[in-house]
Amino acid sequence: MSKNSSAYGQAAGDTDFRKKYDLDEYAAKARDREEAEKEERKARWEAKMAGKKYHKPLEGHETLTTARSGHQDFSKLVGTTMLVPAGAGVGKRGRGAGIYCEACDLTFKDNLQWIEHTNSMQHQRNTGHTGEVRKATAEEVHQRIEQLWEKLQERKREQVVSLQERLEVRKVEDEKEREEKRRKRKEVEERKRLEKEEALKAKTNYGEDVRIEGEHDEDDMMAAMGFTGFGVPKK
Repeated sequence: MSKNSSAYGQAAGDTDFRKKYDLDEYAAKARDREEAEKEERKARWEAKMAGKKYHKPLEGHETLTTARSGHQDFSKLVGTTMLVPAGAGVGKRGRGAGIYCEACDLTFKDNLQWIEHTNSMQHQRNTGHTGEVRKATAEEVHQRIEQLWEKLQERKREQVVSLQERLEVRKVEDEKEREEKRRKRKEVEERKRLEKEEALKAKTNYGEDVRIEGEHDEDDMMAAMGFTGFGVPKK
């Protein structure tokens, strides 16, 4: 065995099984990243010199800013215990103890900071919004009012407080349940009736020699066990 060969017959220095990397491709990606970081630093410096706040530039796929549809329940955090990484309680960057924003990777200690952040341009850009709003038409305003009115009525129906109203709601629910039970019972009875009619029709067409499923199970079991009768003549 030669000095450069292994026990499997391959060269000891053979590393063809390792993943190959295109060095030119990764070098080009590194140059692009450095150029983007350089442009961002320049834009930040120019905004600072002009006394303005730097915002992430638009990429062209952003949408107009709309009203928030989600709700943040701050009361559920009261009295809870949260496990956070060591050192996460310093500053806002990263996930820490408080209200965490996934889009911006920031943690806020109270609801006022959270609301101010969600209204900021930084959050709007990171969530894919331009920060601009569109004026609604009269038809859209009417549709919105109808939706809010329907939600209000639904909430009122759910929040019944008086005993009489609760009894009325329960009465309607009970009637629906009884109607559903009656419908299922009728379906079962109709199915049994059809099966019985089919069995009688088969007996009429083929005589008494036809066997209906389940009709002679008891006689077959007694015959298999060796019982032919108990002294009572079969009529």
